Amino acid sequence: HSFRAVDSRRFPSLAVCGGSLAERGLASFPSSRERRRLCKMAALCEEFTLCGLIASAGAGAGQGILGLEPGPDPDRVLLTDRGRTATLYKVSDQKPLGCWSVKQDQTITCPAVCNFETGEYIAVHDDKVLRIWKDEDVNLDKVFRATLTADVYRIHSVPHTEPLVLFKGGAVRTLDALLAAPQQEIENVISDEVIRWSEAFMETQQPVLIFTTEKNGNYFVYVQKVNPNILHKYKLEQEESFHPLSFTAYTKNKILTLLCLYSNGCVYKLLMSLQQSVPEEEQILSKSLLLKMVVSDTVLKGASLAILDKDHVAVLGCLDSPPNIAKECLSIWNTKFQTLQTSKELPQGTSGQLWCYGEKFFLTHGKVLTVIVYKCETSSLATAVGKLKDTQTSGMRTVSSYVNWNTLQEEDLASPHAQQSVAAKTESKRTLRSRRNNVAKLQRDTLTVEQLLSDIKDSSQHDIEEELRQFLSNAQMSDFQATVGYIITGLVNRCKTEPTFYPRHCLVQLIQTQGLSYSLCPDLMAVALDKTDVHLLQLCLQQFPDVPEAVTCACLKSFLSISDDSLQGTNVNLDSVISFIDITPNDQVEKQTETVQNGFSSALMEDDSCDIQLTQKPHVVDTEELCPVGPQKAALLNAILHSAYSETFLLPHLKDLSAQQVILFLRYLQFLYIKCSEKVSTDFPGMLSPTINQIMDWMCLLLDAHFTVVVMLPEAKGLLFSLHKFVRAQVRFCSELNKIEGSLQELQRIKHQKDFGLYSIEMLELV
Repeated sequence: HSFRAVDSRRFPSLAVCGGSLAERGLASFPSSRERRRLCKMAALCEEFTLCGLIASAGAGAGQGILGLEPGPDPDRVLLTDRGRTATLYKVSDQKPLGCWSVKQDQTITCPAVCNFETGEYIAVHDDKVLRIWKDEDVNLDKVFRATLTADVYRIHSVPHTEPLVLFKGGAVRTLDALLAAPQQEIENVISDEVIRWSEAFMETQQPVLIFTTEKNGNYFVYVQKVNPNILHKYKLEQEESFHPLSFTAYTKNKILTLLCLYSNGCVYKLLMSLQQSVPEEEQILSKSLLLKMVVSDTVLKGASLAILDKDHVAVLGCLDSPPNIAKECLSIWNTKFQTLQTSKELPQGTSGQLWCYGEKFFLTHGKVLTVIVYKCETSSLATAVGKLKDTQTSGMRTVSSYVNWNTLQEEDLASPHAQQSVAAKTESKRTLRSRRNNVAKLQRDTLTVEQLLSDIKDSSQHDIEEELRQFLSNAQMSDFQATVGYIITGLVNRCKTEPTFYPRHCLVQLIQTQGLSYSLCPDLMAVALDKTDVHLLQLCLQQFPDVPEAVTCACLKSFLSISDDSLQGTNVNLDSVISFIDITPNDQVEKQTETVQNGFSSALMEDDSCDIQLTQKPHVVDTEELCPVGPQKAALLNAILHSAYSETFLLPHLKDLSAQQVILFLRYLQFLYIKCSEKVSTDFPGMLSPTINQIMDWMCLLLDAHFTVVVMLPEAKGLLFSLHKFVRAQVRFCSELNKIEGSLQELQRIKHQKDFGLYSIEMLELV
C-alpha cells in the first residue's frame, strides 16, 4: 500500500493516532494485546477511463451526470446523462453494449435503472412519462409508455423485489401498482420540502426506502416501509454554521444506520429502528460523531460519502482553506482508528458525485468517467497508525513493508532463563548476532520495485531477465497487478526509445502472471506488432479482456499477411487447433470410414438432398475439406475469434483488410464451420478453441464489411456458392427435425408407471 504524508494541522485526529506511537520511540513497541489486534487496510489500485462525457444542452459546467446504476450483472453499469441518453457499459472492456435516446424535444429526468426481476430497463422523461424497454429494443419511442399523474423523483431497483418509485411529493409506489393504474392519484406526503437524497434496501425480505428532505435549512428523514405501508418521520439536529453535504445508509439487524457528511468535515452517525409497526409523531434524531477529518478552519465543498465496509468510508470532495489552494481528492478513512488510509488528488476536478459498485469507485474526472479499483485487506495495527509513506515524490505506488513484531521482540528481548550463566548469555548473543546478519543479508538480496525500475533504464537485457526472475520468485506484494503494470511499462518505454532493445522473455513472463490488461500497458501490443512477435500477440489476445477493436484488426491483418512458411518453427500455442487440424504436414490425407453426424455429408452438399447416408466409403479428401492455413496461423486466427469486441466499433476497422485477406479468412471460417457441423456438440473441445457462435458472428461481420468486394471478385464466387449450399442443407436438415419434434415431445411426456424388467416390447401410439 501507499500512504500520503498527512499534515497534522489539517488532520488532527490522524496526528494524535500516529503521534502516540512516535512519542514512545521506535524501541517502545505495542503490548502483546495490541500486536494481536488487526484492522482492515484499504488501498486504491488500478485506474482506467470508462467513457468520455459530453456536456448536454442546458447542463451547466460541473453538473456531472444524472445517474449511474448497476446493470444486470456486476460487470455492467447503466449511465444516464443530463440530456436524452441512457447507455449500458461493460466495465471490464470499457465498451458500450447499448445506447437508447428519447426524442429531441424530450429530456430524461430520472436516472435509468435495471429491473433485476425481469431484466428490463426503466427510465422517466419529462418528469411523468415512464418508459420500459429491453436489450434488443432500439427506438425508445416504440417501447412501453405510461404517463403518470405526478412528478417522479427517483426509481429504486433492489434485487428480489419490485422496483420502488419515489415521487417528488414523497409518495412511494411499487412499479406493479403504477402499471396496473398509471392514472391513479398520487398524494403529497411532504409540504414545501425538497428531496435531497434517497436509497432503498431489503430488510427481512421486505423493501425499505429512506429519503431526506430540506426546508429553510432544516433537514428531515423519512423511512417508508412498503409492506405494510408505514411511514416514519424524523428531524435532524440543526447546526448553526454547517449543513449536510452527503448521505449514505445501511441496514443490519433491523437497525437503519444513516451517515451524514457535514461541510465541517465531520461524519455523524444516526440510528433508527425498523421494528416500529405504528407511525409515530415526528422525532428528533440525535447524532454521534463517527469521524472528524479536518479542523475548524477548513470547509468541505461538493463532497460525497460512500460506505466500503463496517470500518471504512470513502470521501470525495474539495477542502477549501484560506491559506491553501483548494484541491479535490478521493480519500479512504478508517472510522475505527480515525486514520486516513489512502488518498488520491484529482487535478482535473470532479462533479462531487461518487458511486461504489463491486469494489470499484466511479467518479467524473474532468471530461471523463473514471473507474478506480479499491480493496480492503487485513494488515497489522502498526501500519494503520505508524509510518505513513509519502507518494507525491514517486510516480508509482510503492509497496509497504509490514513490521513483524514477534521477530523484533525475539531479537531485542532476552529470555530470563538464558541469563543464569555467562556461557549461556554469550551463546545467546552469538545466536542473535547471527540472526541479525542473516536478516541484513536477506535485505541486501531482496530486490525492490524501485531498484528494478531503475535497472530497466540502463542495464543489459540479460541482467534485467535475471533480476526480473528473482523479483517475481521472491515478491510478496499486496498490489501485485499495479506493480507488474509499472514494470512492463518501463520495459515498453525503453523498447520505444531503443529499437535494439527487446526483452521478449521478460514480456512473456510478465504477461503469463495474468495480472495485466491492455489498459495497464497500452503500448505493449503496438511494440509487438512492430516486432511481428506473433507469440506475444497471441498471449495478449488470449489474456487481455479489454483489447480495442482497432488493435484486434491490426493483429488480424498482421496474421493474415504472414506466410505459413515463415511461421514454421514459431513458438505458437497450438492447443486451439489440435482437435481439428493434423499438425503433421500432409498434402493428401486419406480419410477413414466415418459416421456422418448432425446431418452433414459431402453427398448432401452435392445433390442438395435431405436423405442422409449413414456410412461413407473411404475417399481422398477434397481441397475444401483441407485447412487453407497452417496450424500456426490457425492458432493465431483462433485467438482473434476469441477476443471481445463491439460490432459498432469493429466494422470500420474490418474494412481495412485487403480482398485477398478477406477471402483467406472466409475460407478458414468456412473450414471451421464445416468441421463444427460434423460434430454432435457443434463445438470443438478445449477452452481456447472457437465456438460455432464465434465462427458465425465473424463470418457475418466479414461479409457485412466487404459484401460488395466479395460479390465482385471472381475467385470468391465459388466460396459463396459453397457456403450457400452448405447453409441451405443445414436449414433443410433442421426442418426435417422440426417435423418429428411433436413425436419426440410426446415420447418425453409418457411416464412409465411399471417396471418391465430387463427386457420388454412395448407398443406406443402417437396421435
